[in-house]
Amino acid sequence: MRAVQVVTLDGPAAVRVGEVPDPDPGDGGVLIEVHAAGVTFPDVLLTRGLYQYRPDPPFVPGSEVAGVVRYAPPGSGLSVGDRVAAFPGTGGFAELVATTPSQVFALPAEVPFAEGAGIPMNYLTVHFGLLRRGRLQAGETVLVHGAAGGVGTAAVQLAKALGARVVAVVSSDEKGRVAREAGADDVVPAAGFLGAVKELTGGRGVDLVVDPVGGDRSLPDRFTDSLRSLATEGRLLVIGFTGGEIPTVKVNRLLLNNIAVVGVGWGAFFTPRPGFIAEQWAELLPFLRDGVLRPPLAPVRPLERAAEVLAEMDERRAAGKLVLSVR
Repeated sequence: MRAVQVVTLDGPAAVRVGEVPDPDPGDGGVLIEVHAAGVTFPDVLLTRGLYQYRPDPPFVPGSEVAGVVRYAPPGSGLSVGDRVAAFPGTGGFAELVATTPSQVFALPAEVPFAEGAGIPMNYLTVHFGLLRRGRLQAGETVLVHGAAGGVGTAAVQLAKALGARVVAVVSSDEKGRVAREAGADDVVPAAGFLGAVKELTGGRGVDLVVDPVGGDRSLPDRFTDSLRSLATEGRLLVIGFTGGEIPTVKVNRLLLNNIAVVGVGWGAFFTPRPGFIAEQWAELLPFLRDGVLRPPLAPVRPLERAAEVLAEMDERRAAGKLVLSVR
């Protein structure tokens, strides 16, 4: 089969497309014909050996896919020919991927494969963050950093679907357009976002900050200003560090304003709880069928251009969810 391989740990440029053996689902595994594969920030980290999971090269990256079941074990609830989305963790940048049934989900007929491939990691992470970790309530105000990226657009859409007001933080007009199309009520530039947020909320601040960016060399005060943007009893969700640095917190700020910094480690949470992500998917299904949750896609490119797409994510140039077409 055709697949993308990381051949050395030297970043996106060190990936190659070629022929590799078909994966073996083994006892109890599911084999999926991949039609589209979502590209995530952990895929970029994997190309440098910087993710928590560090496979030895050569290996096939790709944590989320959409396609059709080729083989399913008895009792899995899946059948050959089912349209599915899946979260294999790795191996998704290929014509076939094997994974466990608990990480395979029915994909409604209303959802194209390219959109389906952009759902598992970002939307399930954001669902876990907003509801379980952030305790979001309808009527609250949510600030979303990196609001035109995969996690950001998922956060904008799901927060809106749950009844929140959403303020999107972006770094360009094009990214602002993507955030508005995702449903943001207000869009503010990353430079000077704190003042804009205070003005939009009448000085009160926001209830929840969704932060997949972390420390940002171009905006060194971004994380501190996020804390300053919180209303009393506000929560800041730490989701990732696409900005390239891990910020630190002066905890007196938490005490003085009765605010909280909350870690969102979706993978660490669901791994020992195999049924959890199926429950999440069931809660998202009505929104998927109704078209409320639809990943705004960047231009979809073929598998052969994986290095280019990974570099685009690495350099934070993407406006919309990055997806590779496989079939």
